[in-house]
Amino acid sequence: MNLNPLPRSTPESQGVLSSAIQNFLAAANAQIRDLHSFMFMKHGHVIAEGWWAPYEAHRPHILFSLSKSFTATAIGLLVAEGRLTVDDPVLSFFPDDAAAEVNEHLAAMRVRHLLSMSTGHTEDTTGAVVTSPDGNWVKAFLAQPVLREPGTHFLYNTGATYMLSAIAQRLSGQRLLHYLTPRLFEPLGIRVGPDGATWQQCPRGIDVGGFGLKLTTEDIAKFGQLYLQKGMWQGQRLITEAWVDEASAKHIDNSPAPNPDWAQGYGYQFWRCQHNAYRGDGAFGQYCIVMPQHDAVIAITSGVPDMQAVLNLVWQHLLPPSGKPERAEPDATLQQTLNNLTIPHVSGAPTSATAQRVNGQTYRFDDNAAHIRSLAVLCVSGSVTLTFQSEQGEYTIAAGHSQWQPGTMLGDRYSPHPVAASGAWANEDTFVAKVAFVETPFIATCTCTFGAETVRIEHAINMDGPIAPQPLPDLVGRAM
Repeated sequence: MNLNPLPRSTPESQGVLSSAIQNFLAAANAQIRDLHSFMFMKHGHVIAEGWWAPYEAHRPHILFSLSKSFTATAIGLLVAEGRLTVDDPVLSFFPDDAAAEVNEHLAAMRVRHLLSMSTGHTEDTTGAVVTSPDGNWVKAFLAQPVLREPGTHFLYNTGATYMLSAIAQRLSGQRLLHYLTPRLFEPLGIRVGPDGATWQQCPRGIDVGGFGLKLTTEDIAKFGQLYLQKGMWQGQRLITEAWVDEASAKHIDNSPAPNPDWAQGYGYQFWRCQHNAYRGDGAFGQYCIVMPQHDAVIAITSGVPDMQAVLNLVWQHLLPPSGKPERAEPDATLQQTLNNLTIPHVSGAPTSATAQRVNGQTYRFDDNAAHIRSLAVLCVSGSVTLTFQSEQGEYTIAAGHSQWQPGTMLGDRYSPHPVAASGAWANEDTFVAKVAFVETPFIATCTCTFGAETVRIEHAINMDGPIAPQPLPDLVGRAM
């Protein structure tokens, strides 16, 4: 349930052509893999919103680095409360975690350098921080060499955002999530807790800051609208106008970059964009886009390999003036499109002769890196259920044909995770299931090829890279 929902309106009543939104959705479905949600606000009203099944409006989605913009907001609130300034030395907050001798560049590092990703590091500190053996991420950050003068060099550095979270907790005595709850989340109507906003913590109980926050799409849109309104919300000032202006301004040059929207300058944990817009964003396509000149906000969650491609479609279809609408009535065609968005299902037949043969069969696997011991297969009424037994416990994929069947996977490497699965027989002997981890960008594909007495299982993940989960190894099992 969304607390304090945003006002709704129609595109035409806010000066936008429904056809522009239709064109964006058509281009996204044709060119982008895969958008999960989309919310378009104009003049303070939601004029279009949609979720690609099995993703749902009520369910929070992991934000990855879009979390950074919320961390910076906490610093802005602490500045307004007089607890620090952006010119305070970083070392002043952690006198016991620094080495006995520090170089001049580390001594010169200020809070503003953490905010603007201009700490003077020449290598991202994140890897060294999150793998520190003693779990003291602050100490690990302060131990990394600072080879350049702070403020002179842009380097995207998630370790710097963690330090902002650590500073906020040191000053407030609360983890970042709890500090922001009465000051930001509650006034915006953002639910906090297991069914709402959560934030991953480091081994010492500090919210990681640079990633790990989960929110719904509407929560993201509210945050963007708050910044568009210069920190005002329903007659109440939540953030100072000075902070909004400072956080969204260019503080460091980040050019050249291969993608134009990553070369417009960097603010305080916000990226400057083309068209005088700015945004918070996160890996695999999580966006909060603020367009002051157009009085508009766009929130998107997704699982995409090319984040610039999504922004290109936004600029192409949603940014230019849409013309003068001829009518203000809702466009039924657009609403129908928004209501029927879906991640594509697996192509194939609902059943096969092999389905009848393997129904009720259990297969056992030799020792393997995934620690999976067995697979039980159940084929009933066009739905296939795969139940895996592993050292961590039992987890089940129940895949519906031409539909997303909700469930929960427990005991596996992603656990615990709500999921939805869709499946089909690609040929007589091969069943393919797509499993969407519906609070993440990740969709796994499990391909089961059945022989006379064997099953071969191949896994794939829709995203790759160092922060994406790795697919399980291929497995071969024998019928018991």
